[in-house]
Amino acid sequence: MQNNIDIARLIANGDAVLGIELGSTRIKAVVIGQDNLPIAQGVYDWENQLVDGFWSYSLDDIHDGLRGCYSDLVNNIFQEYGVKVTRFRSIGISGMMHGFMPFDRDGVLLTPFRTWRNTNTHEAAHELSSLLNYNIPVRWSVSHLYQAILNGESYINRIDYMTTLAGYIHWKLTGMKVLGIGDASGMFPVDDLTYNYYDEMVAKFDELTSSKSFIRDLNNIFPKILKAGEFAGDLTEAGAKFLDEDGNLEPGIPFCPPEGDAGTGMVATNAVRERTGNVSAGTSSFSMIVLEHALSRPYEIIDMVMTPDGSPVAMVHCNSCTSDLNAWVGLFKEFQELMGIKPDMDELFGVLYRNALVGDKDCDGVVSYNFFSGEPLLGLKSGMPMLMRNPNSRFTLANMMRAHLNASVALLRVGNYMLFEDEGVKVDRLTGHGGLFKTPIVGQKILASALNTPISVLETAGEGGAWGVALLAAYMEQRKKGESLADWLDQAVFRGDCGVEIVPDPEDVAGFDRYMENYNKCLAAEQSLALK
Repeated sequence: MQNNIDIARLIANGDAVLGIELGSTRIKAVVIGQDNLPIAQGVYDWENQLVDGFWSYSLDDIHDGLRGCYSDLVNNIFQEYGVKVTRFRSIGISGMMHGFMPFDRDGVLLTPFRTWRNTNTHEAAHELSSLLNYNIPVRWSVSHLYQAILNGESYINRIDYMTTLAGYIHWKLTGMKVLGIGDASGMFPVDDLTYNYYDEMVAKFDELTSSKSFIRDLNNIFPKILKAGEFAGDLTEAGAKFLDEDGNLEPGIPFCPPEGDAGTGMVATNAVRERTGNVSAGTSSFSMIVLEHALSRPYEIIDMVMTPDGSPVAMVHCNSCTSDLNAWVGLFKEFQELMGIKPDMDELFGVLYRNALVGDKDCDGVVSYNFFSGEPLLGLKSGMPMLMRNPNSRFTLANMMRAHLNASVALLRVGNYMLFEDEGVKVDRLTGHGGLFKTPIVGQKILASALNTPISVLETAGEGGAWGVALLAAYMEQRKKGESLADWLDQAVFRGDCGVEIVPDPEDVAGFDRYMENYNKCLAAEQSLALK
């Protein structure tokens, strides 16, 4: 571990590495030192808005949030180390995957950013999945594009470029229209042999859309794909002025390819090698398992994406995870305030989470549905959080909280059981990260019960994708030496640390099985209210 004097000298000399990730509820910046561990952070909290029926962040919110996060970072660095930041060794940008950001030839955004959370694209996704014989989820950028074409939205033939949130920020800072292969694989299917968009699928899409008066070719409007470690441009003078409003940051800093939050989460949990995987559980949840071989057929609830270095990944994505759980905890915060108690949110979460483990293992008939937005995995077009129970259920605080925790991972179980049982997928290590695991043991234990699989959590898991993309930026120098991303992470970053593992308890697994039986029995009520 470096001391403050060494860290100050490292930052002053421009030898530290910066990663910034634009997540669903927080923009976070992480600076890493010579040992690849975080030495400084900056944050900016934000939230999406429902605008004209679409979940979105305005460009002003995106710009203000990015600059606000960077400003918080450099202020923290000055307070901690007494150093004014002027340069970094390299920079990486990460962001929420998927969504729709189309621009005209002048760089003007043609419609407000539509995030991954929007589920208005069922018609497009279904038609494309059938045409391409490949699962095209409703979140994917090509689904949003094709739905806009089907809807006859007026701007479609003015699209000159479209990208993801990370790709947009990268373009803003470097002028480069590129995207990391992991993020790109959430826009359109990517061939794991050529590391480019599937030629045959692109041709089929272009033929389909030309018959609907869309005159743009997909390859001409999508970003160029780059793999982990490849050079992705330098910080321009305009980019430096945009990011650092104080004017201290120098241009010319090299960037790694911009990546999606799923890929940077895999890096941050050392899950880029075959037979490893991770589970991210926060606003949304998703599992990522690096495959040894292709799946036997497409599955509607399993997405095929890639690691940042181009290995195929089976992804199970759920739009909702902890939002409803957090809302219930918020009720207890409000109760404490009414009682004249100043809430400590970390303590409150910890007490409620730990108490959940003393509840009945099947929650005794208490069932929660946590859908804040549409849930493609169940075909739900809108969200409707719901708590249900039998009249004779033991409606205790422990059972209620355990039901909410179970609900946060219930759909992950559905997709992963399909991989394990139908496809025989093997996993040597599955690592959890995200807010669900912030309270030690509890989230791990619940997820291990749901998947009937050992779950590990690393001490650094809370650093998240901002640390992950900082590592990708640092990896650029190692790739030049011929070192693989997986080997470099094993040897230079994690150094054999596999985290703390929790093995599923057979009684907990049986209890979760019974919970799922009740969950499935009551699902029709949820579906009827959520406008299937």
